[in-house]
Amino acid sequence: MKSPLLSAPGAVAPFEGAPDQGVPWHFGDPFAEQRAAVRSAAVFDRSHRAVIAVPGEDRLTWLHSLTSQHFTVLGEGEGTEALILDVQGRVEHHVVVANVGGVAYLDTEASRAGELLAYLTKMVFWSKVEPRDATAELAVLTLVGPDVPGVFAALELPLPGGPHGVVAVGGGFARRTPWPGGGAVDLVVPRGELADWWSRLTGAGARAAGSWAFEALRVESLRPRLGVDTDEKTIPHEVNWIGEAVHLDKGCYRGQETVSKVHNVGRPPRRMLLLHLDGSREVQPETGDPVLVDDRVVGRVGSVALHHELGTVVLALVKRSVPPEAELLVGAEDRRVQASVDPDSVPPDTPGLGREAARNLGR
Repeated sequence: MKSPLLSAPGAVAPFEGAPDQGVPWHFGDPFAEQRAAVRSAAVFDRSHRAVIAVPGEDRLTWLHSLTSQHFTVLGEGEGTEALILDVQGRVEHHVVVANVGGVAYLDTEASRAGELLAYLTKMVFWSKVEPRDATAELAVLTLVGPDVPGVFAALELPLPGGPHGVVAVGGGFARRTPWPGGGAVDLVVPRGELADWWSRLTGAGARAAGSWAFEALRVESLRPRLGVDTDEKTIPHEVNWIGEAVHLDKGCYRGQETVSKVHNVGRPPRRMLLLHLDGSREVQPETGDPVLVDDRVVGRVGSVALHHELGTVVLALVKRSVPPEAELLVGAEDRRVQASVDPDSVPPDTPGLGREAARNLGR
C-alpha cells in the first residue's frame, strides 16, 4: 500500500527491488537521519506493515494455543512479539502485538499477511474471535531516540510505560518496543490521518527519516526480519527470537517440541551474526547471497545496511561450526567481498538443562 508520505517534502522513493516499497527510503540525508534517531528523535514511516485485528473474548487463549507466546498472561495495555511455527519448529510468521481496547492487534510483513490471516481464519473453529485485515484502517509510524518523550509531551500524548506498554491514542495506540537502539515507540494511527500525524510529529521535533535509516539501526540491534534474515529452514534459536518472541514456560503449540529440544539438549545448526564488510570495493552483497569460507558455502546473507558509523554491515545466518575469527567472503561471484564477524554479535553458547544433566550423570 503506497504511503502518501512519498509526496512529503524531501522524500526519496526506494530503488526497484528494495524490500520497503511504498514508503520513503530517505529524506535527503540518511546518515543524519540515523544520527537523529540516536541523539534526539526521528520518526519513520512504516505504513507498509500489515495490521491484523483480532477482537473477541477468547482472543488471548486462542492466540496462546496457536503461537509461541504466553498470551494468557498478556494484560490489557501490554504488547509482545510472537511466532507461528510449522510442525518442525521452523518459523512461518512473526508478529508484533498490542492488546488494547479488547482487541489484539498483530502487525507483520505485508508479503506474509494474506497467508497469516488465512491460517488464523481457518483455526477459529468455535472460539469467540473474529480476525480481520485492518491494514486499510491503521498505519504504523515508529519514533526512535532519547527525545521521543519530549515529542509526546509537546503533543500532549500519553506515553506508554515499561518495555512493552501500550496505550490508546487518537483512534489507534502507542506501543513501546525494545528496539531499535535503546528502545522505540510505535504509533499506530488511522490510515486516513497518516499525513496529519506525520506533520504533527515532525512539527514537535521528530526528524523525518526513511527506511534506509531504520534498517541500519535494526541491523545494528541484531533484530531479524522475517523473509529477509530468515529462510524456509530457520528455527527461532538461530535468530535471537528466544525470549522476545518465544516464551519457554508454555507448551501445546505447533513446533513446540523442536523449541524445547533445541533449548534443553541441542544447539541450533546456525546462528545469526553481524558481519563487517571490507570497504575497499564499491560492491556489496544482496539478500540470499552465499557466505563462504574459502570455496565452501557456510551461510546466507540476510539484511544488508549502510550504517552511519559502522559502514556496510550484514546480518547473516552462518553455520555454528564456523569460528568467529574465520576469514569470510560474502556475495555472489561478481560482487564478492571480504567480511569479518563482529565478536559482540556472537550469542553465548550456554548449555541447556538437558546437556547439564547429562554431564552431571557422567561424573
